Amino acid sequence: MAHTTTLPGSRVTATRLPLLDVLRGAAILGTLMTNVWIFAAPGSEWGVLQGGLDAPDPLADPSAANIAESVFRFLADGKFLALLTVLFGVGLAIQYDSAARRGEPWPGRYPRRAAFLFLEGTVHFVLVFAWDVLMGYAVTALLTAWLLARSERVRSAVMWTAGGLHLLLVGLLTLALAASPDGKDRQPDPEAVALYADGSWADQVRFRLDNALALRIEPVATFGLLLFLFLLGVRLYRAGAFAPTGAGRRIRVRMARWGLGAGLPLGAAVWLGGDDFFFLGRYAVAPLVAVGYIGLIGWALDRFALPGAAALGAIGRTALSAYVGQNVLCMLVCYGFGLGLAGRLAGTGPWWVMGLWAAVSTALAAGSVLWLRRFDRGPLEAVQHRLTGRRRA
Repeated sequence: MAHTTTLPGSRVTATRLPLLDVLRGAAILGTLMTNVWIFAAPGSEWGVLQGGLDAPDPLADPSAANIAESVFRFLADGKFLALLTVLFGVGLAIQYDSAARRGEPWPGRYPRRAAFLFLEGTVHFVLVFAWDVLMGYAVTALLTAWLLARSERVRSAVMWTAGGLHLLLVGLLTLALAASPDGKDRQPDPEAVALYADGSWADQVRFRLDNALALRIEPVATFGLLLFLFLLGVRLYRAGAFAPTGAGRRIRVRMARWGLGAGLPLGAAVWLGGDDFFFLGRYAVAPLVAVGYIGLIGWALDRFALPGAAALGAIGRTALSAYVGQNVLCMLVCYGFGLGLAGRLAGTGPWWVMGLWAAVSTALAAGSVLWLRRFDRGPLEAVQHRLTGRRRA
């Protein structure tokens, strides 16, 4: 059960679970740790499918830049996206319990919220960022909302079936990648490189629409993982993993111990295996590490007054706005119709990319804190609430 609490350094007191806000903030900034390389890479969004995002090999060239980039990307790739997905499931469970306390039918108004999320994701995909996650979350949320009204036995069966089928798919994709003779020779498409370096915003919008099927492949291929993580979030929430109780603290310690203790060594082994194990690392090992991250952040907040926790909590309370906002900022900084830094600084090393992540993260933190001093919700959250919220008599 939520308690009235105030984050260290925060001026906002609310009846909510503050750990969830901090976790959402960490997930948003952690997702940017991966996406920032997409914006900075040759061919940007299309380069993801064309081999333009390969990380350096610090074993072959152990320079400070290669080591820093490898560690930065290893800590983030897929892990914070999985964390964000788990938190969406937690949010659904909270909304279900809230409706039950008010005696309202379920899913009630939730399909409208999912429709708004899908519409927002579609606009985001078309106008800003091809690798949007909101559309996939909206579809998965509808199924999860239906499952919340079913028995725990049904949810468990669906959860483990979805997880098992996903692992089977990842295994097949890994075998296919290992057997492919051309996987390591892919190069970014010169036309895509020119599009993002010199093309107009309208040209990029048309490109996304023309290649929508290819650019929307990730949420389709990982639907089993999304469903598994949504239901895992429901299970963790109902077990008390986010509650400020003794039982909750013990669960978080176990999550950190098992998630990081098993996930980080497995992730390192997959990383040493090279590009052939990309799917296994991002879509199988990364979710395990994400569970460890939840436990680690929770354990740290249970014991210390962490600097920056209030700022992360503010980003978490404006998560939808921050997610879209960070991609808009990176687009304006990196692409040719903006500052064009991706083209101007190509080949200069990874430091400016990591600096961009730090600058955007700082801007989001400052903007979220200042916004919440005057408003209860982020801008997109306020629009969502106005369009889909409960109407009072």
